[in-house]
Amino acid sequence: MFCVAFIFPFLYTAVWLLVQILVTFLVLDCAILFLSKKGIQGARIVPDKLSNGDENKIAVTIKNNFTFPIHVKIIDEIPFQFQLRTFEIKRKIKASCIDDFDYLLRPTQRGEYFFGHLNIYVSSPIRLVSKRFVFDSNKMVPVYPSFVQLRKYDLLAFTNSLFQYGVKKIRRIGHTMEFEQIKEYVQGDDIRTLNWKATAKRNSLMVNQFQDEKSQSVYMLIDKGRVMRMPFNGMSLLDYALNATLVLSNVILKKQDKTGMLSFSKKIENRVVADKKAGQLQKIVEALYNVKTDFFESDFSRLYIDIKKNINQRSLLILYTNFETMDGLNRQLPYLKAIAKNHLLVVVFFSNTELNEIIRSKTTTIQEVYDKVIAEKFVFEKRLIVNELRKHGIYTVLTQPENLTIDSINKYLEIKARGIL
Repeated sequence: MFCVAFIFPFLYTAVWLLVQILVTFLVLDCAILFLSKKGIQGARIVPDKLSNGDENKIAVTIKNNFTFPIHVKIIDEIPFQFQLRTFEIKRKIKASCIDDFDYLLRPTQRGEYFFGHLNIYVSSPIRLVSKRFVFDSNKMVPVYPSFVQLRKYDLLAFTNSLFQYGVKKIRRIGHTMEFEQIKEYVQGDDIRTLNWKATAKRNSLMVNQFQDEKSQSVYMLIDKGRVMRMPFNGMSLLDYALNATLVLSNVILKKQDKTGMLSFSKKIENRVVADKKAGQLQKIVEALYNVKTDFFESDFSRLYIDIKKNINQRSLLILYTNFETMDGLNRQLPYLKAIAKNHLLVVVFFSNTELNEIIRSKTTTIQEVYDKVIAEKFVFEKRLIVNELRKHGIYTVLTQPENLTIDSINKYLEIKARGIL
């Protein structure tokens, strides 16, 4: 405007007047923002711990102590693991009001997450100046294996809605041999359980009643070697296995069985002896949180020796690992066969979802045809691995990472229902 006034001198006085008005509003804006002692109050409300692989709610509350509506821009210093460089939330808060809102964070690895400053930039209705307020500095929150899934399946178990999420209803075959009582025969009882001696004494039909065998030991064996480093949807296969272990442990305890776990790579670590006491699940949670790995080559021979030495009772062993080729399986097969001689072994490994996408895609070039043929070869080799394990009496679960928890629960329930253990 001063440049225009240089060409048209009669505008010079008007431009100076506008500058004075601008300075006046600027001083007024600074005064009403910076002379107020109360200003605003803000807080970030973070859970005591975050759930790995799930959406976690982070709440923010702001109280406007000004006597006029304000415009705020919130810049929260998110932990570096999320790599969020453009986090910004804008709000308008009425005079003397409280505004509550939240945002979601999805961690993909366990450990300690540090939140920095909660920066809130406040502007008055004039909006010439912003004043920064800082709250809740240096907050540390640990990220644990997925306890959100734990609560979900726990609630569904009480409402009998598990089948809606893929958990099957398994038809019971036969019955277990844990005796409960002798009772009078009623229509519908299995006539094969008639107790003829009791029938002769009472002069009426009597049957033996049995109950499910309880207090059976179930161990989760978690391979934390380099084969479990493969990523899927931002998380490693190891973290998917840890989440499934936590949920399955809760289901096992609900079934009155004993549950325990251990992890292995170059050596055996994070051992929790199978038990069903009240604090067992918390022990498993802490052990899962403390699983640390450098993704070395896993030593299955050490695993076999440890199982033979420390697990004396026949138990259900659920092994979370991964095999990509028959050569990889053949190196470990002698140890798996040795473990399966004394225990019921279930090997859980993963299908490669990216290979499935390549197979389903349409090919337009020679290179894409080659890629598709190679992908089909690897998928076929996965099926060969399943057949090879089953040939030696080892139960298998080939699953996609997102279905790991459901498929693990299904296999455990199937084994319980069929009385295999």
